[in-house]
Amino acid sequence: MSWMEKDEGKLLRMSFYFGLVGIVACLLPLFNRDLNFWEQGNIFFLTGLGMGLQLFALSISVLVLRKRGISFETRSRAKRMIIVLAISLFFFFVI
Repeated sequence: MSWMEKDEGKLLRMSFYFGLVGIVACLLPLFNRDLNFWEQGNIFFLTGLGMGLQLFALSISVLVLRKRGISFETRSRAKRMIIVLAISLFFFFVI
């Protein structure tokens, strides 16, 4: 089954979960920097993993936005998801 044939609600849900896991994965090394739960070298791979997950979630949201014949509510939810993920990616790139 192609990604374009899947339900928009399911795709947006997947995008939300991937984005949420990506944001949490990027926040763990920031918290570890101050609280020292683990060694510094062992946890920084989570930043790259988190950014990759956020980019994947962003691509799913753009895919939903580009589909034809979707409702206005779904289109607005996809736009909000794109804005939130773009801002979080910008934040983690700056840090």
